Amino acid sequence: MKRISVVDPERCVGCQMCMFACTRRFSLGGFGRSTIHVKSVGGIERGFVVVVCRACDKPAPCARVCPTGALASRDGKGVKLIRDKCIGCGKCVEACPIGAVFWDEEAGKPAICVYCGYCADYCEYGVIKLEEV
Repeated sequence: MKRISVVDPERCVGCQMCMFACTRRFSLGGFGRSTIHVKSVGGIERGFVVVVCRACDKPAPCARVCPTGALASRDGKGVKLIRDKCIGCGKCVEACPIGAVFWDEEAGKPAICVYCGYCADYCEYGVIKLEEV
């Protein structure tokens, strides 16, 4: 099983290429469907925080609060979204302890990392990588 890891957050320059790459998986531009976010903690002087699903142990906090079972445990760690079961209540977003369950406004459902590694391929600074768990 694989997951995205933040291996060296000090190297992040806030370019947001990982966010663009993630949304590009859907043949879209911008950040609208990105499941990885780069947040400033004070700009270049103070650095940035990379927020991405850390593939919690079973059962993940987001899955525990889902009233319909739309967030199923993946083999190993983390969750996958079963879109047909999701009612768009947003409880999963509130339950994530690190804020890594984002909201897809267009779909009215959570945006959950699928651990594809597309974002890591575009990180020129070695901040994130796809690794075996």
